[in-house]
Amino acid sequence: MTIHKEIFETLNECESYFKQLAETEKNSKILIEIPKKTEPEKIQTTQTLLRGEQNILTEKSSGSENVASLQGFYEQIYECTKCSLCQTRTNFVFGSGNPNAKLMLIGEAPGADEDLQGKPFVGRSGQLLDKILAAIQIQREEVFIANILKCRPPNNRDPLPSEVEKCEPYLKKQIDLINPKIILALGRIAGQTLLKTNETLSGLRGKVHTYHGKALMVTFHPAALLRNPNWKRPTWEDVQELKKLYDKLLKT
Repeated sequence: MTIHKEIFETLNECESYFKQLAETEKNSKILIEIPKKTEPEKIQTTQTLLRGEQNILTEKSSGSENVASLQGFYEQIYECTKCSLCQTRTNFVFGSGNPNAKLMLIGEAPGADEDLQGKPFVGRSGQLLDKILAAIQIQREEVFIANILKCRPPNNRDPLPSEVEKCEPYLKKQIDLINPKIILALGRIAGQTLLKTNETLSGLRGKVHTYHGKALMVTFHPAALLRNPNWKRPTWEDVQELKKLYDKLLKT
């Protein structure tokens, strides 16, 4: 069996697992039931003049000013040369999604697929992330997804402190513009970097932290689930808690 086939089968197993858990949660009398959403508002796509005619922003009709401000910010920074990653990147990965999102997802840095396409979480891990969100009745178009670093580190190595120092202000500006209610950090590196801690992933999970004035939770990176399916259950527990807090914050 080739490695590509193994990954594909693991992705399908993860999809089936999250669908099964979502159905179990729906019928369970023990756990809190998440009300089924009514037909979501149609989300209009805003065509942008981003590099390579990328379409990284989705817009609800009432959010045009925020789209304009994010677009303007992108145009200010997409040719950034503050660190050496500008010399090896294919694309500057700004982020994508709803500019009025109440939930923001943050990873550590773009991978190979993201570098090629200029969008975050578009590879196999991105496909799995979409399915995890769908299992808690959230569409990808409802959220905004970004990374701490906007350029891919060579060989997908961990971000260097000097790179984070240069790039994190961009992320904080995105948070200011989008103004989400809650942030989900994807993976140990993202959680540790944002919270400036060496705490283990186990120590970071299951808690509500604060980052840049926003509630923040931490869970496994989707790519980790492709490597180790045993982490599917704790990930499901994390996103269930996220959804409860998300729904609660939407009412405030």
